[in-house]
Amino acid sequence: MHSYQTSHGAPLPLGATITADGVNFAVFSRHAEQVSLLLFKPGEAGKEAEIPLDPKLNRTGDIWHIKVHGLPRDRRYGYRAMGPNDPRGSGHCFSPHQILIDPYAKALTGGHQWGVPYKRRNPQTQESDFKRRCAIVDNEFDWEGDRPLNIPLKDSVIYEMHVRGFTSHASSGVSHPGTYQGIVEKIPYLKELGITAVELLPVFEFNEMESIFNDPETGRPLKNFWGYSPLAFFAPKASFAVNGTNGNQVREFKEMVKALHRAGIEVILDVVYNHTAEGGANGPTYSFRGLDNTIYYLLDKKTRDYLNYSGCGNTFNCNHPLVRHLILDSLRYWVIEMHVDGFRFDLASILGRSPTGEVLANPPMVEKIAEDPILARTKIIAEAWDAAGLYQVGSFSPHPRWAEWNGKFRDDVRAFMCGRDNTVAALATRLAGSSDLYQHNDRRPYNSINFITSHDGFTLHDLVSYNHKHNLKNGENDRDGCNHEISWNSGAEGETANRQIIRLRNRRMRSLAVILMLSQGTPMLLAGDELGRSQQGNNNAYCQDNEISWLDWRLAETNQDLLRFFKLLIALRKAHPAFRREDFFPATTCSGRAPIRWQSTHPGTEDWSPEAQTLAFFLAGDSIPGKNRDDDFFMMMNRHHRGRTFTVPDPPPGRCWRKIIDTGADAPHDIMAAAETPPLAGQKVLVAAMAVVVLIATPLS
Repeated sequence: MHSYQTSHGAPLPLGATITADGVNFAVFSRHAEQVSLLLFKPGEAGKEAEIPLDPKLNRTGDIWHIKVHGLPRDRRYGYRAMGPNDPRGSGHCFSPHQILIDPYAKALTGGHQWGVPYKRRNPQTQESDFKRRCAIVDNEFDWEGDRPLNIPLKDSVIYEMHVRGFTSHASSGVSHPGTYQGIVEKIPYLKELGITAVELLPVFEFNEMESIFNDPETGRPLKNFWGYSPLAFFAPKASFAVNGTNGNQVREFKEMVKALHRAGIEVILDVVYNHTAEGGANGPTYSFRGLDNTIYYLLDKKTRDYLNYSGCGNTFNCNHPLVRHLILDSLRYWVIEMHVDGFRFDLASILGRSPTGEVLANPPMVEKIAEDPILARTKIIAEAWDAAGLYQVGSFSPHPRWAEWNGKFRDDVRAFMCGRDNTVAALATRLAGSSDLYQHNDRRPYNSINFITSHDGFTLHDLVSYNHKHNLKNGENDRDGCNHEISWNSGAEGETANRQIIRLRNRRMRSLAVILMLSQGTPMLLAGDELGRSQQGNNNAYCQDNEISWLDWRLAETNQDLLRFFKLLIALRKAHPAFRREDFFPATTCSGRAPIRWQSTHPGTEDWSPEAQTLAFFLAGDSIPGKNRDDDFFMMMNRHHRGRTFTVPDPPPGRCWRKIIDTGADAPHDIMAAAETPPLAGQKVLVAAMAVVVLIATPLS
């Protein structure tokens, strides 16, 4: 055993901090009776040293701390916390046999190769099972003047992607598939597509091999591909790096962020603070359970069972003061040290539950995130529900900084484009920015993150190709995944050679895209939807680390017309402030016109009945406060299975209507620049079944 010179150290900052004369270690545990710091050489199974912390010298309040002098920077570390073990009584789960991850660890070792169990040298020892050790990370990095982009939310187009899935396919053509560097290599594609932000599925360290299910066809173990199972809130996933050893994953993540910022693209992280990888009572102990179970988790007061509002076995005690500090420290770290631009909070409604699980009227955690001065210009987006049935879309928080995944937008738009009754009125509300959800408490249309598809559920292609989920390959007998996808297969389940059905599917995908991109609010696009990517009807591909989840880049050629459509559609949105309002529609514009006028197939006639099949609206271009006049637009939508003829209102004086989008037409006539289209002849426009047509008013000359 090696002997290092030590001193009492400092209680703050928490974690491992490099100083001029050593490394300071600090960890919280209120109920531990003894804490030891364990040190390891790289690759060695056994410990190099175990240093007991003296409660009199190395403890300040509930923080245990020590400084180790002359410690090589390549050393790994962990903690042993000893105390009462009475999970059904006091709720404490201390064990002298567990070595624990530091909750503030900036990087973990032992998992740098995706899907490969890490093996160390030397015989098995008591410490060998401590696979994911903590690395000591130096935060030095040349950012070369990188600063936050601060793109206004109203001007954002968010692109949700999985780091590994984006470039793992053999067709990606990148040098380092499945990595942060792979994303860097695809920046030219992202710029050409026109998105303004990537939203990355979880990059916090997780164990992809924790799945207990096997592929029923091959018998091979499935993986936790998505990663909604965090081990450490500060540590980027090592196996997403080209070289994820010795803390290099931190450097590579920063290089990705810097490169994306240079390209004008923001980085939003999908963060999971609602639960951890430790699961329920039968789950593994990695960190929190062994350091202070009753502080970090929601427990039933009588039985001490884990309260499970996350659907993953445990629920993080987000509104305990100590846990609030941990979450905020993590968020600040990702902003200050890693330069990320925002966060999407998975199952964010859990952030609003009390230590006993009740829903708080004004949850401190939610308010603290919104009011934190370090986070003041970051984007904060809530998935405003949890796994226990709490649904807070439109009511997650009264604070105007919080945006929300608008699940009602998704459902209402899907229902309309499936041809269902009683959908027209709801669609109009979503197109106009969901004022029913966001007009109160000084919130704006951009507080609504509009989406039709996300990682969770069908892709856009599958939404128009399947009536039912097809999840047998997940190994759960098709029990997993949502049973209520609002979808329609267009006439045949799954892949088909029927050209008429294929054409209808392509039309419906384009129509859905137009509604998404031209609605008031902030659009979010699922990566690969612009290429027509399919998951073979799997609506819960969390465990599919294969071609079901990977983006097949050959589709950029196969479906080049769809990709072109998306590029031009995104460019249209970005070019016209009429689609990116900061406020909800007023009663009139500065010229006295109604800023938005609704109709059915004839001007002046509205049809909000359950049987209504059509909707159209005139959008006045002079209704944007503080902006120069934009063009006027007229948009027509038909949910019926047959074409419908619309009568178009007169264009403004000195202008004429030109058709710039017709999802019922074949490429390249499905979307064209105004200069490429002739003035509209007459006032009658045929809108094909399940199609959308958009007109723009341009000067006559």
